[in-house]
Amino acid sequence: MSKTISPFLPFWHTLSRTGFYAPLLALYIIGLPVLSLSRALLSLWQYQHFDNIAYLEIFAYGLRADLVMLGLLSLIPLLLSPVFVILRAWRPWQRFTYGWLIASVVFIIFMEAITPGFIAEYSTRPNRLLIEYLKYPKEVLPMLWKGFKVQLLISLLALYATFSIMRRSARAWLLQSNLLKQRYYWLLLPMLFLLCVFSIRSTLGHRPVNPAFFAITNDALVNDLIINSSYSALYAAYNLKHESHTSEIYGKMSTEEMLTAFGSTRELLHDKRTLLHNKKLPTLVHQTPTHHYQKPLNIVIILEESLGATFVESLGGKPVTPELEKLKQQGWWFENLYATGTRSVRGIEAVVAGFPPTPAESVVKLSLSQDHFTTLASLLSAKGYDTHFIYGGESHFDNMRSFFMGNGFKHVTEEKDFVHPSFVGSWGVSDEDLFNRAHQEISQQHATGKPFFTLIFSSSNHSPFEFPDGRIKPYEQPKATDNNAVKYADYALGKFFDKAKASDYYKDTLFLVVADHDIRVRGDSLIPITNFHIPGLILGADIQAKAIKTVASQIDLPTTLLSLAGLDVTTPMFGRDISAEDDAAPGRAMMQYYDNYAWMEGHELVILRPEQPPTYAHVNEQAQTLSVNGPPANATAITNRALASALLPTWLYQQQGYQSDLGLQSLHVIK
Repeated sequence: MSKTISPFLPFWHTLSRTGFYAPLLALYIIGLPVLSLSRALLSLWQYQHFDNIAYLEIFAYGLRADLVMLGLLSLIPLLLSPVFVILRAWRPWQRFTYGWLIASVVFIIFMEAITPGFIAEYSTRPNRLLIEYLKYPKEVLPMLWKGFKVQLLISLLALYATFSIMRRSARAWLLQSNLLKQRYYWLLLPMLFLLCVFSIRSTLGHRPVNPAFFAITNDALVNDLIINSSYSALYAAYNLKHESHTSEIYGKMSTEEMLTAFGSTRELLHDKRTLLHNKKLPTLVHQTPTHHYQKPLNIVIILEESLGATFVESLGGKPVTPELEKLKQQGWWFENLYATGTRSVRGIEAVVAGFPPTPAESVVKLSLSQDHFTTLASLLSAKGYDTHFIYGGESHFDNMRSFFMGNGFKHVTEEKDFVHPSFVGSWGVSDEDLFNRAHQEISQQHATGKPFFTLIFSSSNHSPFEFPDGRIKPYEQPKATDNNAVKYADYALGKFFDKAKASDYYKDTLFLVVADHDIRVRGDSLIPITNFHIPGLILGADIQAKAIKTVASQIDLPTTLLSLAGLDVTTPMFGRDISAEDDAAPGRAMMQYYDNYAWMEGHELVILRPEQPPTYAHVNEQAQTLSVNGPPANATAITNRALASALLPTWLYQQQGYQSDLGLQSLHVIK
């Protein structure tokens, strides 16, 4: 035995100077070169994806991702180390760290070994699909043996070789004498813990990095190659918890019943768009625009943080949005528009993707929607539009960057890209800085003559409500309140439109100003209807002033924008084209409030709750209050529409049926 391990003794004797932390250091010494080499080889193999991409940037980001993974693997033994020290359990610590080191290195190398086969089959690193396959060993193992025999054997060989080499080499650690007597090593623990935590966070910013942070290109495979397969798989496993809460908590319908009820909703709304009756994409429609132009309009969406109707005087709120009150006289003003949820990602999935809410996490954060998922950006990019997301904060927050870059957005501008901003708060640069940069980018894009779609997401109206001094007369004291922050955000919005209306691009551009959600949505009501009411305004180009009185949802906005911009599209978005509706069409909206789901038709509301019968209510439009009633005359029909609208989004997500293209044969979905 001594002959076997003797070549490694000098290595471990050198490492022993770090005391009982030696195996953790060894994990970094082994892991970083292995992961970097694997990334280099995979990048060479997929060289055709790296046109005009800086390799140095790819590998710099890759190193950060590797440090995140190694930090995660080091954290548990580091946290447990004081227990072994206090108990003076040197031999148990040796055996524990011996096994942990071997298991960690084997896991890292095995995951990299299976990556080429996974990329060849799915064009991605091991991710959620790998986790899903592990649930079905009886079906998957024969499939692997029959279809991927070479890859399977190579992976198993790598697994065996890694385990054998690590088992023999790391045995030298078991021969080290007791190092617990060297007490000054114990003093290193706080510093090592902080280094480990920083390694995992990988930033001093407000939010730790996640896979979205590493999505720096429009090529999904390149973004996957930046991270490592261990990180990709573990994050996918962690993210599955967000999908465990499905709409079936409200009840069940067969697929046929659900789609029949969906058809009933189309009839209710007088939806004139042509349903294509595609079995894989059951909501796919062909939408002909109501407005026509020689060249379709550009589209700019301004998503205002937490700007509920409670802040808009003409909608029954406080008088803190005078600029918006002026602008509403110049376009389509939605008087009965409702948010789908209470988080920014809910607003994003509704306004940008036209996707309804579910009890699970927003699709912005879920794994199956990170590419091949329909958004305005993906539809418009296919039409030759340049697509841009501009945000004053960190774009990897809530996984936005990953979702956007994988689904049609070509450019992302975030806090780090602003040069000498005039004001930076906890959530990023001020709205003035944001709109100044947006005006600059839009002007430059318009000058190229190429159509564009720009999404601008504000952040000044967010706790702790920080904004520059001297811009507004405060609505109240102290300064840092939501009312003052909204008034400042409104001021910045007005300044932007002053510039926009004086620019060349205004006459060719359609603007949407809409809230992502209201602020502090809460209350003892099953659905606090007042806090779901939000402002919405479409203006620009030749849009005439008009009050839209129908009950509308955020998911109706992208489809309406496409029609008003003069775009002929095929899309799975099942929001309404309000510009094509006749006056007799009733409105509808849907709202997700924790586990409660509300379906609103005109003034009638159905509230679905887990394991409980539906609750029916009437909405007082003026007071925005609910009065709970017994079942209405059409209770069966309206309840079926409500349940189908709650179930359909989950079904579409799970079946990957929210696409505008028909290339589903290339997707591997586990039934």
